[in-house]
Amino acid sequence: MTSLGLEAELYYVRDSVVNHYALAFVMPVPSETSSLHFTWQSKSKVNYRLGFQVDNPVAMSLPQSNISSHGEVPRSPSVFRVDLFCLGKVDAEVILTVQLNLTLHPNNFTVLNFKQRRMCYKSKTNRFGDEIENNNIAVFNIVNMTPTTSTQVFYISVGVCCAVIFLVAIILAMLHLHSMKRMELEDSVSDSSSSQGLSQPSTQTTQYLRADTPNNAAPVTSKYCYPSLRIEKNDLRSVTLLEAKAKVKDIAISRERVTLRDVLQEGTFGRIFHGVLVDEKDPSKEKQVFVKTVKDHASEIQVTMMLTESCKLRGLHHRNLLPISHVCTEDGEKPMVLLPYMNWGNLKLFLRQCKLAEANNPQAISQQDLVHMAIQMACGMSYLARREVVHKDLAARNCVIDDGLQVKITDNALARDLFPMDYHCLGDNENRPVRWMALESLLHSDFSSASDVWSFGVTLWELMTLGQIPYVDIDPFEMAAYLKDGYRIAQPINCPDELFAVMACCWALDPEERPKFQQLVQCLTEFHSALGAYV
Repeated sequence: MTSLGLEAELYYVRDSVVNHYALAFVMPVPSETSSLHFTWQSKSKVNYRLGFQVDNPVAMSLPQSNISSHGEVPRSPSVFRVDLFCLGKVDAEVILTVQLNLTLHPNNFTVLNFKQRRMCYKSKTNRFGDEIENNNIAVFNIVNMTPTTSTQVFYISVGVCCAVIFLVAIILAMLHLHSMKRMELEDSVSDSSSSQGLSQPSTQTTQYLRADTPNNAAPVTSKYCYPSLRIEKNDLRSVTLLEAKAKVKDIAISRERVTLRDVLQEGTFGRIFHGVLVDEKDPSKEKQVFVKTVKDHASEIQVTMMLTESCKLRGLHHRNLLPISHVCTEDGEKPMVLLPYMNWGNLKLFLRQCKLAEANNPQAISQQDLVHMAIQMACGMSYLARREVVHKDLAARNCVIDDGLQVKITDNALARDLFPMDYHCLGDNENRPVRWMALESLLHSDFSSASDVWSFGVTLWELMTLGQIPYVDIDPFEMAAYLKDGYRIAQPINCPDELFAVMACCWALDPEERPKFQQLVQCLTEFHSALGAYV
């Protein structure tokens, strides 16, 4: 399905487990989209009944499908189509529901409701209405499964609502009884504003079909696919301290030119200072800088990693990147890394301060401001992608901000020490940002611009929650399994559906199905403009 110009795959059911998180999400459908496609398959015999609802029959007639209203779910992957028909009578937003009843036997059934939202616009001629009338196309409803007209919609809708409520009550009762007999892990959908929990269905004994978009059953041919994936492995430990110093020799300066002021951040072995750099030719000229350094007890490996990781963005010039400017590597002293100063400092700490200030000043930072920050980050990452540079640790903690809300992406030097709760060791003796990593990075240490896109989606979630930790209730050792099963972090409170759809596109399992950063810049810019129209 395409949303805001992005193509992505949405799983409603996978491996016999219903994704209630996906069912609860109302998918925005572009107005130019005239049909939806679903791929389904069942390993055992499952009977189905298919029907539709629309909340505004004046704007849209009931959808039609190219399959029978009832029958048996196919045993091999098959695609069915749902056609959408706006009547052209009014300008209105329509919520349409695709209803699917699945039955294994009379006492074992499931009801799935796939909700979409689509705009219909008024036209001079009732093109779709005439087309339906002239071709005498039957439109089926879930209750009576007979052709219906617009005059019956109200009564049918009331009947469907009653039936759905009754069926939901039965299903909830059955699930409660089954859950008492099973020992599998159950996570409830938590409030994303306080727990950032994973939206996970309860365990059930019912078997379900697999329903997803058509490109799951066919080779990926998206025009937005990555032609190739740039794969990088972490080889920092193979670099010695002497080699690390040699790489930055050309930007080394005398320590006497640097004056340290306040400590901005401090970890177990690392510190970040607010410092002042004196001009080499004119000592009366000064400029403010960030100074990254280590404490006296830091090991040689830690010092080497700081220097090596600080060079990640070196030599790159973009308004939304903050590469190192100088280093101090004199013998007998702990190295110092200098970066241009941004007076509001670390983005993650800034977002948390905004969260604390929200109670006293709800307008301290607006949703439009947050989207503007996301656009800047996407611009910086788009530049990196064009230069074939993979960041591998994009997150709010590795960005800085100034009082003009200008955001710049930095390297991840000292991030593990300054934000230890964001990194975890999974038994391979390497601290990694597990909650921000794409599945292929977790499983195979494969990193690419596509894996950076995944991390960008999580960082966008950080922005909308003002610095909360994603997947906070999930054991880091279970992250790969949860992601593989199709589970994702819940939609943040007050986050528009369109913006969350952008995040969801970034979390596609197949790297080639994720959007490129340039696409993200475009759709976020359009969304930012739409927000401005309402301010």
